[in-house]
Amino acid sequence: NRQVTYSKRRNGILKKAKEITVLCDAQVSLVIFSSSGKMSEFTSQSTPLIKILDKYQKSSGRKLWDAEHESLNNGVERIKKENDSMQIQLRHLKGEDITSLTPRELIPTEEAPQDGLSKVTAKKMEVWERMKRNDTQLEEENRRLRFIMHQMQRMEMDGTSRDMADGYHQNGGRDYPTEMPFAFHNLQLNK
Repeated sequence: NRQVTYSKRRNGILKKAKEITVLCDAQVSLVIFSSSGKMSEFTSQSTPLIKILDKYQKSSGRKLWDAEHESLNNGVERIKKENDSMQIQLRHLKGEDITSLTPRELIPTEEAPQDGLSKVTAKKMEVWERMKRNDTQLEEENRRLRFIMHQMQRMEMDGTSRDMADGYHQNGGRDYPTEMPFAFHNLQLNK
């Protein structure tokens, strides 16, 4: 049976890969695919698979990675270096590891917090000015609305007194307007 033979041989090869790694301190990477597509693998603990494949590519001259992968890999390496550089700068800004810096290298480290503080202060002033303008606009709007409300109240009061005067003149001054209470109507009739 092929499957049984494959299983025995695979176990034997994996055992030999482990032995050569331990006994000879060799860097070993082994990948096996069965006829059904199942994968078995072994990689030395001391070296990741990527490093072994890179070493193989350099030694054999064969290209395992396409140009896009190379570009991505270079980008990752560049970003790692930038990150390391930023970590060092951050430590310097915190006052750590500055004994090895020359006076010239200390100048940007000294200026960075001052620049940051002036930017924060400028932003704070910008926000404060905006809030002040908003407050002024709100106060002006409040005054305008109070003025309109006062005008409307005056118009209402003027309209009510004018209506009362119109009602008196329409009746020729003899009768009280219909809004007068019943008792006052009776007094007028008794005259």
